[in-house]
Amino acid sequence: MPFTALHPDLGRLDATLADLGHNLDWAQVHKARPRIPLACPECDWSLHPKVSPSGVRFFCHDPGRPPSCELSNESWEHHMLKLEMAGAIRAAGWFATLEVPAEDGSWRADVMAASVDGTQRMAWEAQLSPITLDDIQARTDRYLDEGVRVCWVSPHKRPPRWISAVPAVRVRAPEEQGPQLWMVDDGLAGFDPAAGRWIFREEELLRFVRWALQEQVVPVESLPRYRRVYRVVDGEQRQFRRSQWWTSAQSAAAQEKHDAMRQRQELAREEREARQKLLKEEADRQSRLQAEQEQARRAEEAERLREKRAEESRVYWEKVRELREVEDARRAREKAEEDARLALEQAELEETQRLALETARAWWSRLSQQQRAELLAAVAEYAWRESNVRVDIPENPTMSSEYAYGVPVYTMGRRRLLYGVVRPCPVAASPGIARLHAFTRSAQEARELSAVIPEGRIIDLDLPEHEQLTMY
Repeated sequence: MPFTALHPDLGRLDATLADLGHNLDWAQVHKARPRIPLACPECDWSLHPKVSPSGVRFFCHDPGRPPSCELSNESWEHHMLKLEMAGAIRAAGWFATLEVPAEDGSWRADVMAASVDGTQRMAWEAQLSPITLDDIQARTDRYLDEGVRVCWVSPHKRPPRWISAVPAVRVRAPEEQGPQLWMVDDGLAGFDPAAGRWIFREEELLRFVRWALQEQVVPVESLPRYRRVYRVVDGEQRQFRRSQWWTSAQSAAAQEKHDAMRQRQELAREEREARQKLLKEEADRQSRLQAEQEQARRAEEAERLREKRAEESRVYWEKVRELREVEDARRAREKAEEDARLALEQAELEETQRLALETARAWWSRLSQQQRAELLAAVAEYAWRESNVRVDIPENPTMSSEYAYGVPVYTMGRRRLLYGVVRPCPVAASPGIARLHAFTRSAQEARELSAVIPEGRIIDLDLPEHEQLTMY
């Protein structure tokens, strides 16, 4: 639904103007008979005048219009914003023409503002549909290339991505319960030198349009250090980034002045830090020099101490070596003496064992083979009679030096226990035999054995004497 239409004789008609721009009354075109052939300036399709229920005059495409016509695809909100911007431009004393195309067709302004003397033009674009940063920048550049200033206007609640990429503002529609005023909500700011930052500023769209046309506010780049701004939204402070604002020359100068002051402060701080750095480096150098000197002194002291300790250690170990030599000599003497004593004891032991063996052989040589057999049989009979155990009588009885050269006998069965010793030699008897049964052939042998082990358990088997045989 465009606000402009092409008249076959008069050219462009503007429904937002009281005289349609050609001293015409609306009734001369609205429902006129015969119908005036009006055409769309965008797609050249036939149009007819209409009035909305709220009294807004516009032109409407006849049925069958091309679906690609941008004017016919614009929303009602888009048209109302264009109408509001046109009214604000005219209230500022400028001419406002809606839906103005470039001569070469490279752009079409929603509302084109022109000064009374015709020397200045400014395009006002209501941008509701999504657009990329590259596209909006390219469209802005096309305007600037032809000497046309431009301001992009968004009515959305959330700021668009391009809000500070091009000269732009975000507006807020009138509230149902509040004043019926369109307000610039974002994109307009003033610089606060005391705070050192940009401050969001809200203003009536009507007044902002007049300021922009008269260049009382202009697009100004926000310097990098000031692009972070804060604002309370829904009771919560939020952070935004803005690289461009509509603002006054005073605010632009205030930003430059504040930035120059900040640069001077930073330069002074850098110089101060540089001086402090030099002082610190000098202090560090002096500290390192002192540390090196102290380290050298300590190294020298450590070397003297090391040499002293080395000398003390040498003297100590020399004494230790001397003492060790004396101790080694003493131990060698003692070892030689001990070896001699052990050799003597071993010789005495061997002699004692030799004599004991000879005595034991002489002791056993008193008995004949028959007497030995009788003795062992008597032991077996005694064990069964007195202890109710059977003993194992060896076929070849052997003297045991461990049991005073007597013959050990063991009980029969799974557990072989030492039962006693048969006829131990009284000369070579050992004290351990006192805990065992010691069997003798006669009372004489028992007396001889009791002289050696008086507390022993000596058992006299009282066997008859036979002719003595020599066992050699």
